[in-house]
Amino acid sequence: MNPLNNHRHSLILGIVLALILSVLIGGTHFYELGFARWFHIVAGVFWIGLLYYFNVAQTPALADAAADKGGPGGAAITKYVAPRALFWFRWGAVATWVGGAWLLARAGNFVGAFSLGAIPGNASHLYLVTIGTGAWLGTIMLFNVWVLIWPNQKKILGIVAATDEQKAKARKTAGMASRVNFVLSIPMLMCMAGATHLLPFIAS
Repeated sequence: MNPLNNHRHSLILGIVLALILSVLIGGTHFYELGFARWFHIVAGVFWIGLLYYFNVAQTPALADAAADKGGPGGAAITKYVAPRALFWFRWGAVATWVGGAWLLARAGNFVGAFSLGAIPGNASHLYLVTIGTGAWLGTIMLFNVWVLIWPNQKKILGIVAATDEQKAKARKTAGMASRVNFVLSIPMLMCMAGATHLLPFIAS
């Protein structure tokens, strides 16, 4: 069986290949902090990649499909694409947050980061403020995914029963929460990268 014919098998193959390369490049000593960072990054790419897909591709496409009265409509997207994308999206959010918390805790900076440096950690104050700001933005985004986006998407997709009025309200709530996450993701990524590589727009 060719693993490239199945997305789950391809994902597993990529993970196995990464582990093999890690051993070949770095040896056999397990480095938990590096593994946590890798897990956090891969999960984050899943989550934020799908967030951007929803905001710049799927949502505008569905709006165009609804406006095109003679077109094929968006039923195929809402029936086949959206539920699958939302599965990877919401669990990618959980995996990203857990991976980030694991990374911070392993480095002794979890409390320091979430207190924005008010309670010292092992790292510098600037690092804790920067990574902590990113962590709080990510936490707000995770809340939006599970409390605002997913429950309302279940109404929109017909997974739970809802009237037309409830679906219209759910579309607005889920759409705005997703757009908020889209906006927050940009400074969040700046903070995540800037914590160890300096903020890209600011220098003392």
